[in-house]
Amino acid sequence: MGSEFFILMKSEWSLIFIIFALLFLKVWEGIKENTTMLHIANVLLLLNFLLGFVCNSTGELFNGMFHTNGIIALEKNILNLGMLIISLQAFDWLKNHKHMLEFYVLVLSTLLGMFYMISSNNLLMFYLGLELSTIPLAALVNFDLEKLKSSEAAMKMILSSAFASAIMLFGISMLYGTTGTLNFMELPALIDGSELQLLAFIFIFTGFAFKLSAVPFHLWTADVYEGAPVSVTAYLSVISKGAMVFVFITVLHTVFRYHEAMWYNMLFLTITLTIVVGNLFAIRQDNIKRFLAFSSITQVGYILLGLSSGTDLGASSAVYFMIVYVFSNLGAFGVIALVSAHTGKENISDYKGFYANNPLLGWVLALSLFSLAGIPPTAGFFGKMFLVSSGAVKGNYILVIIASLNMVVSLYYYLRVVKAIFIEKNETPIEKLKGSTPLNISLVICMAGVIVTGFASGLLEHIIALIKN
Repeated sequence: MGSEFFILMKSEWSLIFIIFALLFLKVWEGIKENTTMLHIANVLLLLNFLLGFVCNSTGELFNGMFHTNGIIALEKNILNLGMLIISLQAFDWLKNHKHMLEFYVLVLSTLLGMFYMISSNNLLMFYLGLELSTIPLAALVNFDLEKLKSSEAAMKMILSSAFASAIMLFGISMLYGTTGTLNFMELPALIDGSELQLLAFIFIFTGFAFKLSAVPFHLWTADVYEGAPVSVTAYLSVISKGAMVFVFITVLHTVFRYHEAMWYNMLFLTITLTIVVGNLFAIRQDNIKRFLAFSSITQVGYILLGLSSGTDLGASSAVYFMIVYVFSNLGAFGVIALVSAHTGKENISDYKGFYANNPLLGWVLALSLFSLAGIPPTAGFFGKMFLVSSGAVKGNYILVIIASLNMVVSLYYYLRVVKAIFIEKNETPIEKLKGSTPLNISLVICMAGVIVTGFASGLLEHIIALIKN
């Protein structure tokens, strides 16, 4: 039993070990320089990622409240990869930051909470993981204490998050009141589709929609993304959103799998609003972090489109897309992080003539945006193709047409940034930037993922096999 306890929770124990190892090194005071601590942190995160491929097992703990299997191990390792890339990209920002260690303690604490959410087999365990992953995020958003905009963003996030969590908890309590259980395996047989259970699902879905930034629960997103440091924005956009997608797959396809009539029309309306509103507001943005905020809102619409099918293909397509999304979005954020750290510039207009002095960085940003837009042969094209195809399984071609037309609309605002980089002139373009070795490694990883993942034909089949098992 003791060995099983550590093996099944190896991902969680690994994060706890990293947190305490970094705290010990800080207290020891044998290492004075931030750069050395950052290298140690990156090595530990790399080992943590590699550990995700070994000793994976299937089983339950805490009377079935915590469980793990092959697909859960893969989902956690996707987040581990994203965390490693973000840590590499934060090197230039954190190397001179006096609160470098606090960043890792907070961010790894949130990741630990996300892991508990993903492995939860009980709504109570899920909620505890949700709170652990949410509260430190507000501190991360306000990490640049001297910036008023950062403090404002943190306040908006914590208030909105508390309200959404309260609504979700109310829904969970109503579901428990009508069924007498919170266990994911027991709930499907006890849900009868009554009005109270429908209201409970609406409240629970509202909580998920807030965390995913789905319209109309997205109003906090752009302000928080703009006010937070770039690396924290990347974390919110990729890791936090990815964790909620993985948990939502479980809730939708396990707890409510027999009651599609309860949620399909709700998803249909949410998908349509999320894709259309995300696109329309992305067109108007000049701040590049706000631009990527509305871009990420639109991407959520496509993910929900895949999940709306209620099939293993839809769930697999969503997991596959999150892998692609990690590479594509973090590729863009890597360049933005470098520019922000060295120049403080964060507007799209600042990138006019960017290619003149930084051709390689210009191509990295352009390829990342091409992938987010779904332009072949980047991985983003295959990711969106699988999502739209799985959404078409229901035969709801109106929704598929809306999604496809909006993909064309999205080309406009993605190519607007590419036009600024390569075509538009600027009398004072951003000077030539030289990123640190860790940041350059992260960009290479992202570009390799954007190019190779789409042609890795066996990856989707592997994910489908894991979900079926």
